[in-house]
Amino acid sequence: MSAAILGLVIVQLLVLVLLAGVVYQLFQQQGRILLQMDAIEQMIPEAGEAHGSEAPRGIPVAFPLPAFELPDVDDALVRLEDFEGRRLLLVNWSTTCGFCEAIIEDLAKLQPRLEKRGVDVVLVSRGDPEENRTMVNGHGLDARILLQPEGAGMIDAFARTGTPAAYLIDEHGRVAKPMALGADQVPELAREAAGRQIKLATERSLSESKLMRDGLPPGSPAPAFELPTLSGDTISLEQLRGSEALLVFSDPECGPCEVLAADLGRWHEAQGDDAPPVVMISRGDREENSRKVKEYGIDFPVAIQPAWKVSKAYGIFSTPVGFLIDENGVIVREVARGPEAVMALAHDALEHRKEAATR
Repeated sequence: MSAAILGLVIVQLLVLVLLAGVVYQLFQQQGRILLQMDAIEQMIPEAGEAHGSEAPRGIPVAFPLPAFELPDVDDALVRLEDFEGRRLLLVNWSTTCGFCEAIIEDLAKLQPRLEKRGVDVVLVSRGDPEENRTMVNGHGLDARILLQPEGAGMIDAFARTGTPAAYLIDEHGRVAKPMALGADQVPELAREAAGRQIKLATERSLSESKLMRDGLPPGSPAPAFELPTLSGDTISLEQLRGSEALLVFSDPECGPCEVLAADLGRWHEAQGDDAPPVVMISRGDREENSRKVKEYGIDFPVAIQPAWKVSKAYGIFSTPVGFLIDENGVIVREVARGPEAVMALAHDALEHRKEAATR
C-alpha cells in the first residue's frame, strides 16, 4: 500500500515538473513576442510626423533624387532636370490634408527669401488642378504644382510617406538635407533653406510656433464663424448663443465620418423637439456633401468651410470631431474624437438640455 502511495506521489511530482517546464516555455515565448512588438512599434512613426527625435526615413543625404516626369496644373510636363542649377524644395502635398493647408502661409512668408537664395518651391499633389491652384494661391504662395495621376503610386521620392513631407534638393539633383515629415519639420526645413534669421510675423521662429493640433481646450471662447449651408441659408456661431450646442467637423471622404453621420442623423431625428442644436461643418464638394446628407437623413444644418479655415481656428484637422459649446459661446468639454466620442457628447448635450428645462 505504501509502495502504491509512493508511486502516486512520484507521478504527481513528475506532472508538476512537466507543467513547470511548459509554463517556463510560455513565459519565454511571451517575452520574445513582446520584444518583437516593441521593435515593430519603434519602426512605425506617428502619422504625419517623425518618430521621436529620429530623422524620418527617406532618401539619404547626398544621394540623387529619383527622376520624375509629371504634368503641372497647366498641363505642362515637368522633369527633375528642368531645375538643374537651382535648389529645390520639393513638398509632398494634398488638398485634403489639413496640416498641408495650415502651413501654406508660413511657406508663403519664406518664399521671397527662398527665391533670393535660388530655391524653387514645388508641390507634388493630386486631384483637381483648379482646387489645388485655389488652395495654394489663396494664401499667397506662388509655387509650381505638379499633379500625380489618379490611381498611380507615389513618385519614388515620397514612397511610403505621409503629407506634408519635403526634401531640399541641391543644384545637382541630390538630397541636401534629411527628409522633413509633418507640419513642424517641413516649415523648419524651408526656414533653414531660407536662412535661419527668418521669423514669422508673430516674431517667433517656426520651430517655436508649433501648430496646434489637439483642439481648443475647455474654457476657450469658441471661434466665430459664418458659413453657407447646403440648404442655401447661413449659419453662424452667434445664432447658436442662448443654448448649448454640438459643433461637429466632418469630411465626405472620411470613412468614420459616414458612420457618425448615419448615427447622428438617426439620433437627432429621434429626439424631435428635445434635440439640442447640432451643426456639422464639412468641406469639399457641395454635391457629394448633399448626397450624403440625403442618404443619412440629416435634418440639422450642414455648412461647407473653405479648405480647413474653421478647423484651423478650432485647432484640429482630423475628422470626425465634436465640440460642446455652451450658451455663452464657450467650449465646455474636451474635444471628442471619433464617432463614439462625438455621440457620447451628443447624449451629454441632450441630458444638459433636459436638466435645464426642469429648473
